[in-house]
Amino acid sequence: MADIEGTWDPRFDGVVTALSSSLDAGTDVGASVAVFVEGEPMVDIWGGSVDEAHSAPWQEDTITNVWSTTKTMTFLCALMLHDRGELDFYAPVAEYWPEFAAAGKATVEVRHLMAHTAGLPGWTEPLEAEGLADWDRCTSMLAAQEPWWEPGTAPGYHAVTQGYLIGEVVRRITGDSIGTWFAREISGPLGADFFIGLPESEDRRVSMVIPPPPVDLEEFQPTKMAVRALSNPLVDAGWPRSAWWRRAEIPAANGHGNARSVATIQSIIAGGGEARGVRLLSEAGCQPIFDEQSNGTDLVLGLPNRFGMGYGLATEVMPIGPRACYWGGYGGSLIVMDLETQLTVCYVMNRMESGLQGDFRGATIALAAAVAAAED
Repeated sequence: MADIEGTWDPRFDGVVTALSSSLDAGTDVGASVAVFVEGEPMVDIWGGSVDEAHSAPWQEDTITNVWSTTKTMTFLCALMLHDRGELDFYAPVAEYWPEFAAAGKATVEVRHLMAHTAGLPGWTEPLEAEGLADWDRCTSMLAAQEPWWEPGTAPGYHAVTQGYLIGEVVRRITGDSIGTWFAREISGPLGADFFIGLPESEDRRVSMVIPPPPVDLEEFQPTKMAVRALSNPLVDAGWPRSAWWRRAEIPAANGHGNARSVATIQSIIAGGGEARGVRLLSEAGCQPIFDEQSNGTDLVLGLPNRFGMGYGLATEVMPIGPRACYWGGYGGSLIVMDLETQLTVCYVMNRMESGLQGDFRGATIALAAAVAAAED
């Protein structure tokens, strides 16, 4: 079996076996897994290599681009501001960002940004890839454009734009960029090794994501909305290899961390706002997560989705508990938090899978963790 480094409670041997088996099978090249129960680490493991050439092993401090798992950090920023009374999810976005009222968006509410129902899943005007590093340009374009459907009526995954939309609201309230505010208010107090906007000094320990196999378009059959939303600019799994991507703050997609750092932060949610003696939210401050905002077929992804305030909630295809929430990233990373059992499970890897279904690596690990936790 593949060698696994790190520490774990013996009752979670099944989690270790799942990661080792995936590395043996080649479905993983390098990966890390973390499991927290009641805010305390029960599993902190890693294995494999930093690249397909197996030039170096995945280390304790190896980090990688986790794509949309970054969104959970953005949601936590918004939840904290709401809990402090500085942000009202049911207020118009324009109350905080006046320019956003343009093009018929005066009544669009903050909750619509949180739940992908704002009708702004992409940019209408042409935007080149490196334009994503220009915060003012990206946000001003979104503020000026018309929604692509009536806001609040349906979800349509805001794959990249969601981070700019929520992030600009955070900036208008706090005066700081979301990466700066996140570092000071969240990752710093928790001692978590996660970045929205990666300093050059950290490049040496980044395992570059391995792009997924090409998508079979006949099998995938993307919606017209998906083509429109994801092709301007065309989402490219090679972006993390470019310095402009790593340095930028793209809070829906370019966070860098590992399973330990993601779980360290999101265990705050599983703990009802507190973990390891650090409280970032009141217990009531976690409740908006479970205020259902949308439930239906996603106009972009073409799949059923159910969103609370930011986080995904249980569906038939994601059968987590009634007090659990989750999200994941392009290629396979996954974070699940269950407030009822105070369980947090995270899987972060470098080898990306393609498509939206059929990648069971993270789900297999989450299930193994849930079974072990239930047997306690």
